[in-house]
Amino acid sequence: MADTSVKKVSAQHSPTGLMGQRYLASGKRVSMRLWEEDPGDGDPARRREYETVGYVIAGKAELELEGQHLLLEAGDSWVVPQGSLHQYRILEPFTAVEATAPPAQVHARDE
Repeated sequence: MADTSVKKVSAQHSPTGLMGQRYLASGKRVSMRLWEEDPGDGDPARRREYETVGYVIAGKAELELEGQHLLLEAGDSWVVPQGSLHQYRILEPFTAVEATAPPAQVHARDE
């Protein structure tokens, strides 16, 4: 039987994670989240159990990914492969949407 569920999530009313992310729509295999962050030093480098693709809406950030340094600006998109060592540093007020597969928030993958 086909899955006929339809979801609509308003960012204004979506739950917020411990890192400030807003959880948007989430399916069984992929989920979305919204980041609205101010400049700062960033968190320590990490490896995650999910793949991430993202799109920058506004601002600038630096992504260090397995030794590469990428400048992310409005209109840029990026991929962080599952298990890759990476770290973000926000350079200007930053707004981005990310999709994670499998969903980042399931089984505390996100924390």
